[in-house]
Amino acid sequence: MKVKAAANDVGISPQKVRRVVNMVRGRKVDEALTILEFLPTPTAKAVAKVIRSAAANAGNNFQVSSADLKITGIFADKGHTLKRFHPKSRGRMSPILKRASHITVFVEEE
Repeated sequence: MKVKAAANDVGISPQKVRRVVNMVRGRKVDEALTILEFLPTPTAKAVAKVIRSAAANAGNNFQVSSADLKITGIFADKGHTLKRFHPKSRGRMSPILKRASHITVFVEEE
């Protein structure tokens, strides 16, 4: 059975999240959490939180231990974009795009 967990509108751009997500795709949950623990980016903390949530969902709903779980699907999609403007000289402005992402994780028992 596939178990899903998702975090919507995480305030990190999808491009940055995908770099971390690609490192843990297809690995066991315990191994993925160990890898993310030692990554120096704040993105790793957000991805680890979603993976822990998926493992907890599997444990609570289907009584599966996290040692038996494997990440079968993980992806980061584009969320909302906050649009702000930065004033420039001579009355002009330049846009600032603050992007967000949706992180989704599927885990399955091996």
